[in-house]
Amino acid sequence: MARKPYVEDAENHERWLISYADFITLLFAFFVVMYAVSVVNESKYRVLSDALGSAFGGSAAVGRPAPSAQVAPPIVLPNLLARRRAEALRRERERLTALARELSSTLAPLVKEGKVRVTQNSRGVSVEINASVLFDSGDATLTADSREALAALAVLLRNDPHALQVEGHTDNQQIRRPVFPSNWELSAARAGAVVRLFADAGVPPARMTVVGHGDNIPVASNDNVEGRARNRRVAVTILSALPDTTTEIPAR
Repeated sequence: MARKPYVEDAENHERWLISYADFITLLFAFFVVMYAVSVVNESKYRVLSDALGSAFGGSAAVGRPAPSAQVAPPIVLPNLLARRRAEALRRERERLTALARELSSTLAPLVKEGKVRVTQNSRGVSVEINASVLFDSGDATLTADSREALAALAVLLRNDPHALQVEGHTDNQQIRRPVFPSNWELSAARAGAVVRLFADAGVPPARMTVVGHGDNIPVASNDNVEGRARNRRVAVTILSALPDTTTEIPAR
């Protein structure tokens, strides 16, 4: 029997396309996975994980709810600046209260006679001295007795760091003298005399201010002798910024 001639199959030159297609598919799958990993959404990730587990024979997480996004409670930081300011005000109030008590004790005889008042308010500590203790009528020269009392006051104030404001006040009786044309000049001159004594006693001049109010800030009625006497005064105020309260410090 005659043998059939061997016919060689024709070579397929496009077989490489199958391998190329497989490679492209794997590369696409790789980039999809990389993208999914870069933007992980936990709930979607769990769905995908369960689906893959079921597809490859694993057990899906049945009935396991996706964790809900929990918002962290806001962190309330204390206002350190406000706390420090409140603490500084508290310490200053205590210092001023101690100073007011010391001033009231030093001037106790005059406080008991009603010629000196020591008060603490929003401006600081104020020592209000009746003008009759310090000056003769219509004059701005300190008397000998007043110098001793003011020197004792200066001893307490010269080492205190607060600013001082010395204010002169008069009654509404007009004065017309060559040296004091009006109550403005008289009140300012009396406050200036107290400041000069304080400076001579060692109180730094840069801490002190002189103010003359004349008869514009009365504390009593000018319709009677007692009221006018009370309105003639010099007030020495140790200045400070504190809440607006007023407390009279009694003599001990």
